[in-house]
Amino acid sequence: MKLRRLATVAAAAALFLGISVSTAAADPAAQSQVYVALGDSYSSGVGAGSYDSGSGSCKRSNNAYPRLWANANNPAAFHFTACSGAKTNDVINNQLGPLNSSTTLVSISIGGNDAGFADAMITCVLQGTSSCVNRVNQANAYIANQLPARLDAVYSQIRAKAPNARVVVLGYPRMYKLNGSCWVGISETSRAAINGAADNIHAVTSQRAAAHGFVYGDVRGTFAGHEICGNLTEWIHSVAWPLDNSYHPKKAGQSGGYYPVLRSLA
Repeated sequence: MKLRRLATVAAAAALFLGISVSTAAADPAAQSQVYVALGDSYSSGVGAGSYDSGSGSCKRSNNAYPRLWANANNPAAFHFTACSGAKTNDVINNQLGPLNSSTTLVSISIGGNDAGFADAMITCVLQGTSSCVNRVNQANAYIANQLPARLDAVYSQIRAKAPNARVVVLGYPRMYKLNGSCWVGISETSRAAINGAADNIHAVTSQRAAAHGFVYGDVRGTFAGHEICGNLTEWIHSVAWPLDNSYHPKKAGQSGGYYPVLRSLA
């Protein structure tokens, strides 16, 4: 009788331990996620290489933070619709198809192209300090006066189509380490102006995200020291070839700058 009882206890213990080990090996919460990654080139991974050939000019990288999260967490479904050059209207018109009531997680970075950051960077590189500051001031005026409504429009559409999703809005890094380790390129005044615009878009985006009940991920801290001219390894391309890599995160910027922020919030 004692041996029989011991055998029963041992079998029960083995079953329990087996279940415990299986649960530790795979997180059911992560595997039940339905994840949709929206946004612009900072979300699609321009500058990080290893692009999905099927994504064409959207240049969705296998090194981009959405793909890194999907690879690490094995969600039930993953839809990657972020696209290089996207503005808020492009997200609304072209990227929201996979969203529905079953969507559990959405990530997005958007607004930089609406504000004209790409054009501002070209102006700063080619036309000198005065023209740079003027163009950045135009971007700042757009960020203050027009971008909030554009963000509200896209955020409202996301919530309407994915009412049950956790939405993670990710910001942009500062481009330059001021008084940094490099002296070539644009002036320190221009660099400060560009960084100031990044801070302005951070302020507006974080406010509008909170107003819609979304969580916001500030990546300026993870990129600190890794900006252009930073004292650590640079995670952002300066002027680069191909040209569309310029002023975008490198592979290390996606994995070290963006992915940890998404991982902590998702």
